[in-house]
Amino acid sequence: MALFRNGAFVDDEWQFVDADAPLPAAGAIVLGKERYLAERAVLEGRADPLGLVLQTGETLEGLEQDVRRFALIVLDIPKYNDGRHYSTARILRDRLGYRGELRAQGDVLRDQINALHRSGFDALEVKHEGTIEALRTGAVVFVRDHYQPASLEGEEVHLSGLRRRLRVTQGDA
Repeated sequence: MALFRNGAFVDDEWQFVDADAPLPAAGAIVLGKERYLAERAVLEGRADPLGLVLQTGETLEGLEQDVRRFALIVLDIPKYNDGRHYSTARILRDRLGYRGELRAQGDVLRDQINALHRSGFDALEVKHEGTIEALRTGAVVFVRDHYQPASLEGEEVHLSGLRRRLRVTQGDA
């Protein structure tokens, strides 16, 4: 998979640790929810960055007080047509105040990128070759003006275009 962050493909500095693998002594690690909850006390003393991966269907239950502890949260997307990750991202950003890296991992398609970004994702780990190529060549156009609020810090709702259209429509009537 290819990691796209801040407008470019980058190397991934995180080590994903399997449920039954020993914890590395040092370095940035990513654990699954079940393992994190089971080893929470041991991980409290860890100085290196800690990340969490949530599989499709896993909720944030039991993690509400811990989310700020994670420098990275990865939401796995095994199928592009499953939209639960959008809701999870909004909950993380809007309700729980998560400000670390939020990464969509898996079957991410080009058409989903703007919606993912507006839901709060700021990194993509993509396996779909067409999406990788579109990102690599700059073929993905990021929409700048929106009428709905988003989960991105500092983003404002832009109504000027809607107001202009309403004035023209009302004047024609």
